[in-house]
Amino acid sequence: MTTLDQLVRQVRQQLLGYSMSQESVSELSAAMGPTDTTFSCDPSTVGNISRGLVEIDDELILVKSFDAQSGLVAVMGQINGRGYEGTTAASHEAAALVTSSPAFPKARIKAAINETIRSLYPTLVVFGSTEITKLAPVVEYELPSEVEGVWYVTGQLVGPSKVAQPLPNWRYNPKARSSVFPSGKSIQLFDYVTAGQAMKVVYSKGPQALTSGSDDFTATGYPERYTDLVVYGACKRLVPALESARLQLQAVETTERAPLVPPASATKVAQLYASLFAERLDEERTRQFDEIPNYATFQGS
Repeated sequence: MTTLDQLVRQVRQQLLGYSMSQESVSELSAAMGPTDTTFSCDPSTVGNISRGLVEIDDELILVKSFDAQSGLVAVMGQINGRGYEGTTAASHEAAALVTSSPAFPKARIKAAINETIRSLYPTLVVFGSTEITKLAPVVEYELPSEVEGVWYVTGQLVGPSKVAQPLPNWRYNPKARSSVFPSGKSIQLFDYVTAGQAMKVVYSKGPQALTSGSDDFTATGYPERYTDLVVYGACKRLVPALESARLQLQAVETTERAPLVPPASATKVAQLYASLFAERLDEERTRQFDEIPNYATFQGS
Protein backbone atom coordinates (compact mmCIF):
# COMPACT_ATOMS: atom_id res chain seq x y z
CA MET A 1 0.00 0.00 0.00
CA THR A 2 1.16 3.53 -0.78
CA THR A 3 1.71 5.97 2.09
CA LEU A 4 1.78 9.78 1.99
CA ASP A 5 5.58 9.74 2.29
CA GLN A 6 5.80 7.38 -0.69
CA LEU A 7 3.51 9.66 -2.70
CA VAL A 8 5.81 12.59 -1.89
CA ARG A 9 8.78 10.63 -3.23
CA GLN A 10 6.89 9.72 -6.41
CA VAL A 11 6.01 13.36 -7.03
CA ARG A 12 9.63 14.45 -6.42
CA GLN A 13 10.88 11.82 -8.87
CA GLN A 14 8.46 13.06 -11.51
CA LEU A 15 9.49 16.68 -10.98
CA LEU A 16 13.23 16.22 -10.59
CA GLY A 17 13.84 13.12 -12.71
CA TYR A 18 14.65 9.63 -11.48
CA SER A 19 18.31 10.57 -10.99
CA MET A 20 17.02 13.39 -8.77
CA SER A 21 18.54 16.87 -8.80
CA GLN A 22 21.56 15.99 -6.63
CA GLU A 23 20.61 18.63 -4.07
CA SER A 24 23.31 19.47 -1.53
CA VAL A 25 22.66 17.67 1.74
CA SER A 26 24.13 17.10 5.16
CA GLU A 27 22.74 15.27 8.21
CA LEU A 28 22.05 16.06 11.84
CA SER A 29 24.72 14.74 14.19
CA ALA A 30 22.38 15.20 17.17
CA ALA A 31 18.64 15.50 17.70
CA MET A 32 17.11 18.98 17.84
CA GLY A 33 13.97 20.36 19.46
CA PRO A 34 11.27 22.69 18.09
CA THR A 35 12.67 25.76 19.88
CA ASP A 36 16.38 25.20 19.24
CA THR A 37 18.09 28.10 17.48
CA THR A 38 21.25 26.11 16.71
CA PHE A 39 21.69 22.57 15.50
CA SER A 40 24.62 20.27 14.81
CA CYS A 41 25.42 18.74 11.43
CA ASP A 42 28.01 16.19 10.39
CA PRO A 43 31.23 18.29 10.20
CA SER A 44 32.44 16.47 7.08
CA THR A 45 29.32 17.48 5.08
CA VAL A 46 28.15 20.69 6.79
CA GLY A 47 29.85 22.62 3.97
CA ASN A 48 27.16 21.29 1.62
CA ILE A 49 24.67 23.73 3.14
CA SER A 50 24.93 27.49 3.02
CA ARG A 51 23.31 30.62 4.34
CA GLY A 52 19.65 30.63 3.37
CA LEU A 53 16.93 28.01 3.33
CA VAL A 54 17.34 24.40 4.45
CA GLU A 55 14.80 21.63 4.90
CA ILE A 56 14.78 19.06 7.71
CA ASP A 57 11.94 16.54 7.45
CA ASP A 58 8.95 18.80 6.63
CA GLU A 59 10.32 21.96 8.26
CA LEU A 60 11.99 24.86 6.46
CA ILE A 61 14.66 26.72 8.45
CA LEU A 62 16.64 29.87 7.70
CA VAL A 63 20.39 29.38 8.21
CA LYS A 64 22.55 32.30 9.34
CA SER A 65 25.96 30.65 9.52
CA PHE A 66 27.79 27.40 10.25
CA ASP A 67 31.11 26.35 11.74
CA ALA A 68 32.98 24.04 9.40
CA GLN A 69 35.05 22.57 12.24
CA SER A 70 32.31 21.73 14.76
CA GLY A 71 29.34 21.47 12.37
CA LEU A 72 27.31 23.87 14.54
CA VAL A 73 24.68 25.76 12.51
CA ALA A 74 23.04 29.00 13.69
CA VAL A 75 19.44 29.87 12.78
CA MET A 76 18.75 33.27 11.22
CA GLY A 77 16.50 35.47 13.35
CA GLN A 78 16.64 33.03 16.26
CA ILE A 79 13.21 31.39 16.72
CA ASN A 80 11.82 33.47 13.82
CA GLY A 81 13.93 31.39 11.47
CA ARG A 82 12.26 28.13 12.55
CA GLY A 83 9.12 26.89 10.80
CA TYR A 84 9.77 29.26 7.91
CA GLU A 85 7.28 29.85 5.06
CA GLY A 86 4.32 28.48 6.98
CA THR A 87 5.93 25.17 7.95
CA THR A 88 5.88 23.94 11.55
CA ALA A 89 8.87 24.04 13.90
CA ALA A 90 9.32 20.45 15.05
CA SER A 91 11.69 18.01 16.70
CA HIS A 92 14.12 16.16 14.43
CA GLU A 93 16.05 12.99 15.12
CA ALA A 94 19.79 12.52 14.69
CA ALA A 95 20.79 11.52 11.13
CA ALA A 96 17.80 13.39 9.65
CA LEU A 97 18.78 14.81 6.26
CA VAL A 98 19.41 18.54 5.97
CA THR A 99 18.74 19.67 2.41
CA SER A 100 19.99 23.01 1.15
CA SER A 101 17.57 25.11 -0.94
CA PRO A 102 15.10 22.30 -1.78
CA ALA A 103 13.58 22.75 -5.24
CA PHE A 104 10.23 21.43 -4.04
CA PRO A 105 9.83 21.44 -0.23
CA LYS A 106 8.05 18.40 1.20
CA ALA A 107 5.47 20.59 2.89
CA ARG A 108 4.50 22.08 -0.48
CA ILE A 109 4.34 18.63 -2.12
CA LYS A 110 2.09 17.31 0.66
CA ALA A 111 -0.18 20.33 0.29
CA ALA A 112 -0.41 19.78 -3.49
CA ILE A 113 -1.22 16.10 -2.93
CA ASN A 114 -4.07 16.92 -0.54
CA GLU A 115 -5.35 19.70 -2.80
CA THR A 116 -5.48 17.18 -5.64
CA ILE A 117 -7.29 14.62 -3.48
CA ARG A 118 -9.91 17.20 -2.50
CA SER A 119 -10.32 18.33 -6.11
CA LEU A 120 -11.27 14.82 -7.27
CA TYR A 121 -14.65 15.24 -5.58
CA PRO A 122 -17.36 15.37 -6.90
CA THR A 123 -16.09 13.92 -10.19
CA LEU A 124 -14.92 10.88 -8.24
CA VAL A 125 -16.72 10.18 -4.99
CA VAL A 126 -16.06 8.14 -1.90
CA PHE A 127 -18.87 5.75 -1.07
CA GLY A 128 -20.47 5.05 2.28
CA SER A 129 -23.62 3.21 3.27
CA THR A 130 -26.11 3.04 6.09
CA GLU A 131 -29.00 0.69 6.85
CA ILE A 132 -32.40 1.87 7.97
CA THR A 133 -35.16 -0.30 9.41
CA LYS A 134 -38.53 0.47 7.87
CA LEU A 135 -41.07 1.83 10.33
CA ALA A 136 -44.66 1.61 9.20
CA PRO A 137 -45.74 5.24 9.66
CA VAL A 138 -42.35 6.87 8.90
CA VAL A 139 -41.36 8.31 5.50
CA GLU A 140 -38.33 10.46 6.38
CA TYR A 141 -35.16 9.10 8.04
CA GLU A 142 -31.93 10.66 9.28
CA LEU A 143 -28.67 10.20 7.34
CA PRO A 144 -25.07 10.61 8.58
CA SER A 145 -23.69 14.15 8.50
CA GLU A 146 -20.93 13.10 6.04
CA VAL A 147 -23.48 12.42 3.28
CA GLU A 148 -23.08 14.68 0.24
CA GLY A 149 -25.50 12.89 -2.08
CA VAL A 150 -27.45 9.64 -2.36
CA TRP A 151 -26.27 7.14 -4.98
CA TYR A 152 -28.98 4.48 -4.69
CA VAL A 153 -31.41 2.85 -2.24
CA THR A 154 -32.47 -0.79 -1.94
CA GLY A 155 -35.06 -2.51 0.26
CA GLN A 156 -35.13 -6.10 1.52
CA LEU A 157 -38.02 -8.21 0.26
CA VAL A 158 -40.01 -10.41 2.62
CA GLY A 159 -39.34 -14.14 2.24
CA PRO A 160 -36.40 -16.46 1.61
CA SER A 161 -35.28 -14.88 -1.70
CA LYS A 162 -32.78 -12.54 0.04
CA VAL A 163 -33.36 -10.07 -2.80
CA ALA A 164 -32.82 -6.36 -2.12
CA GLN A 165 -34.83 -4.51 -4.74
CA PRO A 166 -34.00 -0.99 -5.98
CA LEU A 167 -36.16 1.75 -4.49
CA PRO A 168 -36.28 4.50 -7.12
CA ASN A 169 -38.72 6.84 -5.38
CA TRP A 170 -36.69 8.76 -2.85
CA ARG A 171 -35.68 12.34 -2.18
CA TYR A 172 -32.49 13.43 -0.45
CA ASN A 173 -32.86 16.40 1.88
CA PRO A 174 -29.51 18.13 2.62
CA LYS A 175 -31.27 20.85 4.66
CA ALA A 176 -33.28 18.70 7.05
CA ARG A 177 -34.67 20.23 10.25
CA SER A 178 -31.92 19.89 12.86
CA SER A 179 -34.51 19.80 15.63
CA VAL A 180 -35.75 16.48 14.20
CA PHE A 181 -32.62 15.22 12.42
CA PRO A 182 -29.47 16.38 14.32
CA SER A 183 -27.16 15.60 11.38
CA GLY A 184 -29.07 18.03 9.17
CA LYS A 185 -29.30 15.34 6.46
CA SER A 186 -32.27 13.06 5.75
CA ILE A 187 -33.89 10.94 3.06
CA GLN A 188 -37.56 10.61 2.22
CA LEU A 189 -38.52 7.11 1.02
CA PHE A 190 -41.78 6.71 -0.90
CA ASP A 191 -41.59 3.10 -2.15
CA TYR A 192 -43.46 0.42 -0.24
CA VAL A 193 -41.30 -1.71 2.03
CA THR A 194 -42.72 -4.08 4.63
CA ALA A 195 -42.28 -2.73 8.17
CA GLY A 196 -39.28 -4.20 9.92
CA GLN A 197 -37.32 -4.84 6.71
CA ALA A 198 -33.89 -3.32 6.10
CA MET A 199 -33.35 -0.51 3.60
CA LYS A 200 -29.79 0.22 2.47
CA VAL A 201 -28.77 3.72 1.41
CA VAL A 202 -25.51 3.98 -0.55
CA TYR A 203 -24.29 7.57 -0.52
CA SER A 204 -21.42 9.69 -1.76
CA LYS A 205 -19.09 11.70 0.43
CA GLY A 206 -15.88 13.68 0.11
CA PRO A 207 -12.39 12.18 0.58
CA GLN A 208 -10.27 12.52 3.73
CA ALA A 209 -6.97 14.39 3.64
CA LEU A 210 -3.69 12.62 4.45
CA THR A 211 -1.90 14.12 7.44
CA SER A 212 0.82 11.79 8.69
CA GLY A 213 3.55 10.55 6.40
CA SER A 214 2.64 6.99 7.33
CA ASP A 215 -1.04 7.43 6.38
CA ASP A 216 -2.06 4.88 3.77
CA PHE A 217 -3.56 6.36 0.61
CA THR A 218 -6.72 4.31 1.05
CA ALA A 219 -7.43 6.34 4.22
CA THR A 220 -8.75 8.97 1.80
CA GLY A 221 -11.57 6.58 0.91
CA TYR A 222 -10.27 6.20 -2.65
CA PRO A 223 -8.83 2.93 -4.03
CA GLU A 224 -5.09 2.36 -4.33
CA ARG A 225 -5.21 2.61 -8.13
CA TYR A 226 -5.87 6.37 -7.89
CA THR A 227 -2.30 7.07 -6.73
CA ASP A 228 -0.90 7.84 -10.20
CA LEU A 229 -3.85 10.17 -10.80
CA VAL A 230 -2.97 12.08 -7.62
CA VAL A 231 0.72 12.21 -8.57
CA TYR A 232 -0.14 13.75 -11.97
CA GLY A 233 -2.47 16.24 -10.29
CA ALA A 234 0.15 17.28 -7.74
CA CYS A 235 2.76 17.73 -10.46
CA LYS A 236 0.53 19.98 -12.55
CA ARG A 237 0.05 22.17 -9.46
CA LEU A 238 3.75 22.37 -8.57
CA VAL A 239 5.50 22.70 -11.95
CA PRO A 240 4.33 26.31 -12.66
CA ALA A 241 6.51 27.43 -9.73
CA LEU A 242 9.52 26.74 -11.96
CA GLU A 243 8.21 29.25 -14.49
CA SER A 244 7.91 31.88 -11.78
CA ALA A 245 11.49 31.13 -10.75
CA ARG A 246 12.65 32.32 -14.20
CA LEU A 247 11.64 35.80 -13.12
CA GLN A 248 14.10 35.67 -10.21
CA LEU A 249 16.97 36.92 -12.34
CA GLN A 250 19.04 37.88 -9.30
CA ALA A 251 19.64 34.16 -8.71
CA VAL A 252 22.88 32.98 -10.33
CA GLU A 253 21.48 29.57 -11.28
CA THR A 254 18.45 31.13 -12.98
CA THR A 255 20.63 33.54 -14.94
CA GLU A 256 22.89 30.73 -16.14
CA ARG A 257 20.02 28.41 -17.10
CA ALA A 258 17.93 31.06 -18.87
CA PRO A 259 19.69 30.70 -22.29
CA LEU A 260 19.42 26.89 -22.10
CA VAL A 261 15.81 26.46 -20.96
CA PRO A 262 13.32 28.12 -23.34
CA PRO A 263 10.60 30.39 -21.94
CA ALA A 264 7.31 28.64 -21.05
CA SER A 265 9.05 25.26 -20.69
CA ALA A 266 7.50 24.76 -17.26
CA THR A 267 4.11 25.77 -18.63
CA LYS A 268 4.37 23.08 -21.30
CA VAL A 269 5.32 20.48 -18.70
CA ALA A 270 2.35 21.55 -16.56
CA GLN A 271 0.09 21.13 -19.60
CA LEU A 272 1.49 17.60 -20.09
CA TYR A 273 0.68 16.64 -16.53
CA ALA A 274 -2.75 18.27 -16.84
CA SER A 275 -3.40 16.13 -19.91
CA LEU A 276 -2.29 12.93 -18.14
CA PHE A 277 -4.43 13.88 -15.15
CA ALA A 278 -7.53 14.55 -17.28
CA GLU A 279 -7.11 11.26 -19.17
CA ARG A 280 -6.86 9.21 -15.98
CA LEU A 281 -9.72 11.14 -14.36
CA ASP A 282 -11.98 10.32 -17.30
CA GLU A 283 -11.00 6.64 -17.12
CA GLU A 284 -11.83 6.42 -13.44
CA ARG A 285 -15.08 8.34 -13.83
CA THR A 286 -16.27 5.76 -16.39
CA ARG A 287 -15.07 2.89 -14.23
CA GLN A 288 -16.86 4.31 -11.19
CA PHE A 289 -20.24 4.06 -12.93
CA ASP A 290 -19.43 0.56 -14.19
CA GLU A 291 -18.47 -0.74 -10.76
CA ILE A 292 -21.18 0.93 -8.70
CA PRO A 293 -24.06 1.81 -11.04
CA ASN A 294 -26.56 4.38 -9.95
CA TYR A 295 -29.89 2.60 -10.39
CA ALA A 296 -31.61 5.73 -11.66
CA THR A 297 -28.94 6.16 -14.33
CA PHE A 298 -28.83 2.45 -15.13
CA GLN A 299 -32.60 2.09 -15.55
CA GLY A 300 -32.79 5.24 -17.64
CA SER A 301 -30.09 4.11 -20.07
